[in-house]
Amino acid sequence: MIELKNISKKFGRLQVLNGINTKFKEGECIALLGPNGCGKTTMIKTILGMVVPDSGQILFDGKEVNNEWQYRKYIGYMPQIGRYPENMTIAHLIQMMKDIRKDGNIAPDDRLAKSFGLNDMMNKKMRTLSGGTTQKVSASLAFMFKPRVLILDEPTAGLDPISSEKLKERIIEEKEKGKLILITSHILSELDDLVTKVIYMNEGNFLFEKPLAELKEITGEEKLSRAVAKIMGGQSIGKPSNQMQPA
Repeated sequence: MIELKNISKKFGRLQVLNGINTKFKEGECIALLGPNGCGKTTMIKTILGMVVPDSGQILFDGKEVNNEWQYRKYIGYMPQIGRYPENMTIAHLIQMMKDIRKDGNIAPDDRLAKSFGLNDMMNKKMRTLSGGTTQKVSASLAFMFKPRVLILDEPTAGLDPISSEKLKERIIEEKEKGKLILITSHILSELDDLVTKVIYMNEGNFLFEKPLAELKEITGEEKLSRAVAKIMGGQSIGKPSNQMQPA
């Protein structure tokens, strides 16, 4: 579905992505892990067309997307920090997005917004919202237009436990429909019930890219956090995956 071929990106002298090769398939839920500044967000933004790579190709359904934009209508994106017009109300923002994303064949899905209780605060302006409520707005917009791909950057950051569970339930629902889902998170315990594959990045490279079941088998651990800790503590699992065929 999405393929990255030899994607590289520098900001000044800093090599942020270093010849990344991978494929993301429908039905996968992928955890994209690594320390701050490792290249996760830059890779996401190259897929979204928000950052132009210095070299390489990005393909969506087998077609190169460089200098294109229509493929993005199939993607729902939840940024780590949502930045919206401060004087817009939640209602105005959602309506604006509905107008922009208008598709006569797709009725907007407001279920997540309703489950978060946003219907009771539609007249509040974005600048008055807490970080957690802004996250709820971002999540609602990401799922609203029934995308084929969901890219969720630290989706539970700032959410209360109940809202986090509601979001996780919705992610599982979409995974079961065969959607492709990419998730970045520093809270690995939240990913155990969600992901099918794990990618760990550092300094613009993939240190490993493995199905979750294989990681558990290699490490003998049932918890993702413990499996990753064991690997990063020194257990070798082979060459970085951007130097070999993706799992």
